[in-house]
Amino acid sequence: MRKTVFVVLLIGFCFQTSCDDGDILTIEFDFDDTFKTCGDLVFYKTKSDPSESLSLAVTDVNFEDLFDVMPGETLNVTSNSNTFNYRTYSNTTLPSTLFCNDIPPSEINIKEDYESANDTATFTITLSEDDNDGIPAEYEDLNNNGDYEDDDTDNDGIPNYLDQDDDGDNVFTATEKPNFTDQDGLANAQDTDGDGTPDYLDTDDDNDTVLTRDEESVDQDNNPTNDIKDPNVGADYLNKDVALSVPAVGYREHTIYQTFTISLYIENVNLEVITQDFDFGTLDNSATSKTRTLTPDF
Repeated sequence: MRKTVFVVLLIGFCFQTSCDDGDILTIEFDFDDTFKTCGDLVFYKTKSDPSESLSLAVTDVNFEDLFDVMPGETLNVTSNSNTFNYRTYSNTTLPSTLFCNDIPPSEINIKEDYESANDTATFTITLSEDDNDGIPAEYEDLNNNGDYEDDDTDNDGIPNYLDQDDDGDNVFTATEKPNFTDQDGLANAQDTDGDGTPDYLDTDDDNDTVLTRDEESVDQDNNPTNDIKDPNVGADYLNKDVALSVPAVGYREHTIYQTFTISLYIENVNLEVITQDFDFGTLDNSATSKTRTLTPDF
Protein backbone atom coordinates (compact mmCIF):
# COMPACT_ATOMS: atom_id res chain seq x y z
CA MET A 1 0.00 0.00 0.00
CA ARG A 2 1.42 3.37 -1.05
CA LYS A 3 0.23 6.18 1.22
CA THR A 4 1.13 9.65 0.02
CA VAL A 5 0.08 12.58 2.21
CA PHE A 6 -0.13 16.06 0.73
CA VAL A 7 -0.41 19.01 3.09
CA VAL A 8 -1.62 22.12 1.30
CA LEU A 9 -1.54 25.60 2.83
CA LEU A 10 -4.68 27.42 1.75
CA ILE A 11 -4.16 31.17 1.37
CA GLY A 12 -6.92 33.21 -0.19
CA PHE A 13 -8.69 29.97 -1.20
CA CYS A 14 -11.57 30.13 1.27
CA PHE A 15 -13.57 33.00 -0.14
CA GLN A 16 -17.20 32.70 1.00
CA THR A 17 -16.32 29.84 3.33
CA SER A 18 -15.82 29.61 7.07
CA CYS A 19 -12.08 28.90 6.97
CA ASP A 20 -9.42 31.47 7.72
CA ASP A 21 -6.35 32.39 5.70
CA GLY A 22 -3.61 29.95 6.49
CA ASP A 23 -5.87 26.92 7.03
CA ILE A 24 -4.31 23.54 6.28
CA LEU A 25 -5.86 20.95 3.95
CA THR A 26 -4.53 17.40 4.25
CA ILE A 27 -5.05 15.00 1.34
CA GLU A 28 -4.17 11.32 1.66
CA PHE A 29 -3.55 9.18 -1.40
CA ASP A 30 -3.86 5.74 0.17
CA PHE A 31 -3.59 3.69 -3.03
CA ASP A 32 -1.88 0.37 -3.80
CA ASP A 33 1.71 0.39 -5.02
CA THR A 34 0.59 -1.02 -8.38
CA PHE A 35 -1.45 0.35 -11.25
CA LYS A 36 -3.28 -1.14 -14.24
CA THR A 37 -3.78 -0.27 -17.89
CA CYS A 38 -6.37 -0.76 -20.61
CA GLY A 39 -7.60 0.81 -23.80
CA ASP A 40 -5.53 3.45 -25.56
CA LEU A 41 -2.77 3.88 -23.01
CA VAL A 42 -4.78 4.76 -19.96
CA PHE A 43 -2.96 3.90 -16.75
CA TYR A 44 -5.02 3.92 -13.60
CA LYS A 45 -5.57 2.82 -10.01
CA THR A 46 -8.74 2.87 -7.92
CA LYS A 47 -9.68 2.43 -4.29
CA SER A 48 -12.72 2.33 -2.03
CA ASP A 49 -13.51 3.83 1.37
CA PRO A 50 -13.53 6.50 0.09
CA SER A 51 -13.93 5.82 -3.62
CA GLU A 52 -11.18 7.54 -5.57
CA SER A 53 -9.15 7.08 -8.73
CA LEU A 54 -5.92 8.24 -10.26
CA SER A 55 -5.44 7.99 -14.00
CA LEU A 56 -2.97 9.03 -16.66
CA ALA A 57 -3.92 9.08 -20.34
CA VAL A 58 -1.00 9.44 -22.75
CA THR A 59 -1.05 10.09 -26.50
CA ASP A 60 2.65 10.08 -27.40
CA VAL A 61 3.75 6.62 -26.21
CA ASN A 62 3.32 3.26 -27.93
CA PHE A 63 2.57 0.49 -25.42
CA GLU A 64 4.93 -1.90 -27.20
CA ASP A 65 7.77 0.58 -26.72
CA LEU A 66 7.61 -0.19 -23.01
CA PHE A 67 8.91 -3.69 -23.77
CA ASP A 68 11.77 -2.68 -26.06
CA VAL A 69 14.45 -3.28 -23.45
CA MET A 70 17.35 -5.72 -23.24
CA PRO A 71 17.89 -7.95 -20.17
CA GLY A 72 19.81 -6.17 -17.43
CA GLU A 73 19.36 -2.74 -19.01
CA THR A 74 17.12 0.15 -17.96
CA LEU A 75 14.91 1.95 -20.47
CA ASN A 76 13.24 5.31 -19.85
CA VAL A 77 10.22 6.30 -21.97
CA THR A 78 8.90 9.82 -21.41
CA SER A 79 5.48 11.27 -22.21
CA ASN A 80 4.86 15.02 -22.38
CA SER A 81 1.42 14.78 -23.95
CA ASN A 82 -0.88 13.43 -21.29
CA THR A 83 -3.70 14.10 -18.87
CA PHE A 84 -3.43 13.19 -15.18
CA ASN A 85 -6.67 13.03 -13.18
CA TYR A 86 -7.55 12.60 -9.53
CA ARG A 87 -11.26 11.91 -9.01
CA THR A 88 -13.50 11.27 -6.05
CA TYR A 89 -16.86 9.53 -6.28
CA SER A 90 -20.08 9.35 -4.31
CA ASN A 91 -20.32 5.62 -5.08
CA THR A 92 -19.50 3.27 -2.22
CA THR A 93 -17.55 0.96 -4.53
CA LEU A 94 -16.22 1.35 -8.05
CA PRO A 95 -16.80 -1.19 -10.85
CA SER A 96 -13.81 -3.02 -12.29
CA THR A 97 -14.81 -1.65 -15.72
CA LEU A 98 -14.46 1.98 -14.66
CA PHE A 99 -11.65 2.66 -17.15
CA CYS A 100 -11.95 -0.33 -19.45
CA ASN A 101 -15.27 0.35 -21.17
CA ASP A 102 -15.87 2.22 -24.42
CA ILE A 103 -19.00 3.56 -22.73
CA PRO A 104 -18.41 4.71 -19.11
CA PRO A 105 -20.58 2.92 -16.53
CA SER A 106 -23.81 4.89 -16.11
CA GLU A 107 -24.01 4.38 -12.33
CA ILE A 108 -20.82 6.33 -11.63
CA ASN A 109 -21.19 9.69 -9.89
CA ILE A 110 -18.08 11.86 -9.89
CA LYS A 111 -17.89 14.29 -6.97
CA GLU A 112 -14.61 16.02 -7.76
CA ASP A 113 -12.34 15.89 -10.79
CA TYR A 114 -8.89 17.49 -10.67
CA GLU A 115 -6.83 17.53 -13.85
CA SER A 116 -3.21 18.20 -14.67
CA ALA A 117 -2.13 18.25 -18.32
CA ASN A 118 1.14 17.70 -20.18
CA ASP A 119 3.21 16.75 -17.15
CA THR A 120 6.49 14.90 -17.56
CA ALA A 121 5.53 11.25 -17.11
CA THR A 122 8.47 8.84 -17.18
CA PHE A 123 8.14 5.07 -17.50
CA THR A 124 11.20 3.19 -16.26
CA ILE A 125 11.46 -0.35 -17.61
CA THR A 126 13.76 -3.21 -16.67
CA LEU A 127 13.77 -6.82 -17.88
CA SER A 128 14.95 -9.83 -15.92
CA GLU A 129 15.10 -13.39 -17.27
CA ASP A 130 15.25 -16.79 -15.62
CA ASP A 131 14.85 -20.47 -16.47
CA ASN A 132 12.46 -21.16 -13.58
CA ASP A 133 14.28 -24.41 -12.81
CA GLY A 134 13.97 -24.01 -9.05
CA ILE A 135 17.55 -22.83 -8.56
CA PRO A 136 18.10 -19.11 -7.86
CA ALA A 137 20.43 -17.47 -10.37
CA GLU A 138 23.10 -16.74 -7.75
CA TYR A 139 23.46 -20.49 -7.13
CA GLU A 140 24.09 -21.05 -10.84
CA ASP A 141 27.18 -18.83 -10.71
CA LEU A 142 29.45 -21.85 -10.43
CA ASN A 143 32.73 -19.93 -10.52
CA ASN A 144 31.44 -17.40 -7.97
CA ASN A 145 32.67 -14.40 -9.92
CA GLY A 146 29.36 -12.54 -9.89
CA ASP A 147 28.93 -12.92 -13.67
CA TYR A 148 26.04 -15.25 -14.51
CA GLU A 149 26.78 -15.16 -18.23
CA ASP A 150 30.04 -17.16 -18.15
CA ASP A 151 28.66 -20.31 -16.48
CA ASP A 152 27.57 -22.73 -19.21
CA THR A 153 28.04 -26.32 -18.05
CA ASP A 154 26.98 -27.98 -21.30
CA ASN A 155 28.52 -25.36 -23.63
CA ASP A 156 25.28 -24.99 -25.56
CA GLY A 157 25.48 -21.20 -25.64
CA ILE A 158 22.88 -20.70 -22.90
CA PRO A 159 24.23 -19.72 -19.46
CA ASN A 160 23.05 -21.95 -16.64
CA TYR A 161 20.74 -19.36 -15.07
CA LEU A 162 18.73 -19.31 -18.32
CA ASP A 163 19.23 -22.97 -19.25
CA GLN A 164 16.37 -25.34 -18.47
CA ASP A 165 18.78 -28.24 -19.02
CA ASP A 166 22.08 -27.27 -17.40
CA ASP A 167 23.99 -30.42 -18.32
CA GLY A 168 22.55 -30.85 -21.82
CA ASP A 169 21.28 -34.40 -21.22
CA ASN A 170 17.76 -33.62 -22.51
CA VAL A 171 16.30 -34.05 -19.03
CA PHE A 172 15.31 -30.65 -17.70
CA THR A 173 17.02 -29.49 -14.52
CA ALA A 174 13.76 -29.25 -12.57
CA THR A 175 13.04 -32.91 -13.42
CA GLU A 176 16.46 -33.94 -12.08
CA LYS A 177 15.43 -32.76 -8.61
CA PRO A 178 17.96 -30.14 -7.52
CA ASN A 179 15.83 -29.88 -4.34
CA PHE A 180 16.92 -26.34 -3.56
CA THR A 181 15.84 -24.85 -0.21
CA ASP A 182 16.70 -21.51 1.37
CA GLN A 183 18.06 -23.34 4.41
CA ASP A 184 20.22 -26.01 2.73
CA GLY A 185 20.83 -24.58 -0.71
CA LEU A 186 21.63 -27.46 -3.10
CA ALA A 187 22.97 -29.84 -0.45
CA ASN A 188 20.10 -32.26 -1.05
CA ALA A 189 20.24 -32.31 -4.86
CA GLN A 190 19.56 -35.76 -6.30
CA ASP A 191 22.73 -37.72 -7.15
CA THR A 192 21.56 -41.08 -8.49
CA ASP A 193 24.98 -42.68 -9.00
CA GLY A 194 26.55 -41.15 -5.88
CA ASP A 195 29.54 -39.79 -7.78
CA GLY A 196 29.42 -36.38 -6.11
CA THR A 197 27.93 -34.63 -9.15
CA PRO A 198 24.21 -33.92 -8.84
CA ASP A 199 22.03 -35.30 -11.60
CA TYR A 200 21.22 -31.85 -12.97
CA LEU A 201 24.94 -31.39 -13.78
CA ASP A 202 25.73 -35.05 -14.59
CA THR A 203 25.69 -36.23 -18.21
CA ASP A 204 25.52 -39.90 -17.14
CA ASP A 205 23.14 -39.99 -14.19
CA ASP A 206 23.30 -43.73 -13.48
CA ASN A 207 27.00 -44.20 -14.38
CA ASP A 208 26.32 -47.00 -16.84
CA THR A 209 28.73 -45.49 -19.44
CA VAL A 210 25.84 -44.48 -21.71
CA LEU A 211 25.15 -40.75 -21.74
CA THR A 212 21.74 -39.88 -20.32
CA ARG A 213 20.64 -38.17 -23.53
CA ASP A 214 21.48 -41.35 -25.52
CA GLU A 215 19.27 -43.68 -23.44
CA GLU A 216 16.35 -43.47 -25.86
CA SER A 217 15.69 -47.08 -26.84
CA VAL A 218 11.89 -46.81 -26.50
CA ASP A 219 10.80 -43.38 -27.72
CA GLN A 220 13.36 -41.54 -29.81
CA ASP A 221 12.10 -38.03 -29.13
CA ASN A 222 15.03 -36.31 -27.39
CA ASN A 223 13.38 -36.97 -24.04
CA PRO A 224 14.95 -39.82 -22.00
CA THR A 225 12.31 -39.58 -19.27
CA ASN A 226 9.80 -41.68 -21.25
CA ASP A 227 12.19 -44.51 -22.13
CA ILE A 228 11.43 -47.22 -19.56
CA LYS A 229 12.48 -50.87 -19.96
CA ASP A 230 11.80 -51.80 -16.33
CA PRO A 231 8.79 -50.00 -14.79
CA ASN A 232 9.83 -51.24 -11.35
CA VAL A 233 13.01 -49.17 -11.53
CA GLY A 234 11.95 -46.26 -13.71
CA ALA A 235 13.47 -44.45 -16.67
CA ASP A 236 16.47 -46.14 -18.29
CA TYR A 237 18.71 -43.13 -17.72
CA LEU A 238 18.39 -43.80 -13.97
CA ASN A 239 18.70 -47.60 -14.27
CA LYS A 240 22.32 -48.79 -14.27
CA ASP A 241 21.23 -52.25 -15.45
CA VAL A 242 19.94 -50.87 -18.75
CA ALA A 243 22.70 -49.57 -20.99
CA LEU A 244 21.19 -49.41 -24.47
CA SER A 245 22.51 -46.52 -26.53
CA VAL A 246 20.43 -44.71 -29.13
CA PRO A 247 22.35 -41.49 -29.84
CA ALA A 248 20.40 -38.29 -29.50
CA VAL A 249 20.11 -36.14 -32.61
CA GLY A 250 19.23 -32.80 -31.05
CA TYR A 251 18.48 -30.74 -27.96
CA ARG A 252 15.00 -30.05 -26.64
CA GLU A 253 13.43 -26.62 -27.05
CA HIS A 254 14.14 -24.33 -24.10
CA THR A 255 11.81 -21.73 -22.59
CA ILE A 256 13.19 -18.57 -20.98
CA TYR A 257 10.84 -16.66 -18.68
CA GLN A 258 10.83 -12.87 -18.86
CA THR A 259 9.66 -10.39 -16.22
CA PHE A 260 9.28 -6.74 -17.18
CA THR A 261 9.13 -4.21 -14.34
CA ILE A 262 7.48 -0.97 -15.48
CA SER A 263 7.28 1.91 -13.01
CA LEU A 264 5.77 5.37 -13.59
CA TYR A 265 6.85 8.70 -12.12
CA ILE A 266 5.05 11.96 -12.88
CA GLU A 267 6.83 15.27 -12.44
CA ASN A 268 5.42 18.78 -12.01
CA VAL A 269 1.91 17.60 -11.18
CA ASN A 270 -0.55 20.47 -10.95
CA LEU A 271 -3.95 19.26 -9.74
CA GLU A 272 -4.99 22.61 -8.22
CA VAL A 273 -4.82 21.24 -4.70
CA ILE A 274 -1.64 19.22 -5.31
CA THR A 275 1.54 20.54 -6.88
CA GLN A 276 4.51 18.20 -6.66
CA ASP A 277 6.06 15.09 -8.21
CA PHE A 278 4.13 11.81 -7.89
CA ASP A 279 5.30 8.19 -7.77
CA PHE A 280 2.50 6.29 -9.53
CA GLY A 281 3.85 2.82 -8.71
CA THR A 282 4.49 -0.32 -10.77
CA LEU A 283 2.38 -1.74 -13.59
CA ASP A 284 0.34 -4.85 -12.75
CA ASN A 285 -0.50 -6.45 -16.08
CA SER A 286 -0.22 -9.93 -17.58
CA ALA A 287 1.82 -8.48 -20.44
CA THR A 288 4.75 -7.92 -18.08
CA SER A 289 5.26 -11.70 -17.90
CA LYS A 290 6.40 -13.20 -21.20
CA THR A 291 8.48 -16.09 -22.54
CA ARG A 292 10.87 -16.66 -25.38
CA THR A 293 12.01 -20.00 -26.74
CA LEU A 294 15.17 -21.27 -28.38
CA THR A 295 16.69 -24.61 -29.30
CA PRO A 296 20.49 -24.86 -28.93
CA ASP A 297 22.57 -26.10 -31.80
CA PHE A 298 23.41 -29.77 -31.26
